[in-house]
Amino acid sequence: MSNYQPLSVEFKSGAGAWLTDVDGQRYLDALSGIAVCGLGHAHPAVQEAVADQAGKLIHTSNIYRIPLQEKLAEKLVAHSGMDKVFFGNSGAEANEAAIKLARLYGNNKGVSNPVIVVMEKSFHGRTMATLTATGNDKVKKGFAPLVEGFKHIPYNNLNALNEIAETTENIVAVMVEPILGEGGVVIPDDGYLKAIRTFCDEHDCLMILDEIQTGMCRTGEWFAFQHEDIKPDIMTLAKALGNGVPIGACLASGAAANLFQPGSHGSTFGGNPLAARAALSVIEVLEDEKLDVRVKVLGNRLLEGFKQSLSGINGIKEIRGRGLMLGIELEKDCTDLVGLALDEKLLINVTAGNVIRLLPPLVISNDEADEIVSKLCSLLIKYLNRSSHE
Repeated sequence: MSNYQPLSVEFKSGAGAWLTDVDGQRYLDALSGIAVCGLGHAHPAVQEAVADQAGKLIHTSNIYRIPLQEKLAEKLVAHSGMDKVFFGNSGAEANEAAIKLARLYGNNKGVSNPVIVVMEKSFHGRTMATLTATGNDKVKKGFAPLVEGFKHIPYNNLNALNEIAETTENIVAVMVEPILGEGGVVIPDDGYLKAIRTFCDEHDCLMILDEIQTGMCRTGEWFAFQHEDIKPDIMTLAKALGNGVPIGACLASGAAANLFQPGSHGSTFGGNPLAARAALSVIEVLEDEKLDVRVKVLGNRLLEGFKQSLSGINGIKEIRGRGLMLGIELEKDCTDLVGLALDEKLLINVTAGNVIRLLPPLVISNDEADEIVSKLCSLLIKYLNRSSHE
């Protein structure tokens, strides 16, 4: 089915931050499979773990205990401060689990028509519930009737949150990305998440953080909420958790951690031995190499490099980032830059129409970080100069 319009390049292998196509050409990957390959391509630890586990046991189902899954849950709980974990296969599934937890929370309080407050320009997935939660009308087109029980408000706007509380009954949760990913790498004001935490406490509703893109050290902390002194009731993970092996996780704490009971939710493949082993290998590398600390340094290096190189260039609206999640916003749409960068052997992404989104592997070297800056800035300056004369 023609869901995608892939670029013409075909890759046959990768190593670290580099991909090699079928013609032997090498490309510097500043996208990581959309924040999935946080440890880069063909990381030795992940490669060894997956190959070894595939030779032992791939799947048994959750009818039986899976020690690797239990160990993975313990690791995630230790790093996040959450209490319990449910494993699925993707970010959308993790968010579905979070939505179901919020519905159960409301049901247990006698709420028959629960409302989850979600954000404009957000992205939570493409299942019917996560599609409805997503704050982008374009991805919803043609799929009505959508799921009831979601109300959208502007992101990074606490007045809108307080206003909806005055006009809406039965709010059971507020669901938010710590940084908008698909929405354009939008970083909220300091204290925004803390204020949502306070709101949820005062209104007896759950705080759900979608950390699918921001989690696993991407922003310079293990999880983006750790930049503020808070803890959510529910947090979702996927993408970088398995470094390319499909796995999703829904973590919960406090009352939310005990809502699921046998029969209320499940997954055939979720947390199987292969996926759990891959995720454990990812966590062990993040721990051993202290990549949360390293990402802060790399992120600052990239951000400063872009700001210096693009200072005073007409057409640049804003350069922003946290850790290795960066956005360069242009004054006009620039989707054609993806193909132009590909010609220069650089992999980037454009989201929200006019934001260059960069999500390089956490394992890039200083030289590779500098090369990303050099290649992209050179391309951008030529691109904007040409645009200004058209």
